[in-house]
Amino acid sequence: MSKFIVSYLGGNMPSNPEEGAKHFEKYKEWLSSLGDAIVSAANPLKDTQTINPDSSVTDGSTTAMSGFSIIEAGSIEIAVEMVKSCPFLEIGGSLEVSELMQM
Repeated sequence: MSKFIVSYLGGNMPSNPEEGAKHFEKYKEWLSSLGDAIVSAANPLKDTQTINPDSSVTDGSTTAMSGFSIIEAGSIEIAVEMVKSCPFLEIGGSLEVSELMQM
């Protein structure tokens, strides 16, 4: 089995706490449906700092990545199928699936 990183890009914040709670419940159900395939479930990112080629540091990200999960699957095609039902897509976000290489 290979490991894949699922990168969460963009997405709209819930408009109120109730909407946020409903979305989070859907997200927990989706994670639960993946069972043992989940290696690292939910890793939101915050307070990003970018280190530039000249070693200067700027606040914020140069990408729209807002978090990631790591899953195991037999192929990238299987991983993509697993991710297609993620509720993050329902809030306007995009997902990228990349195989993690062992070095």
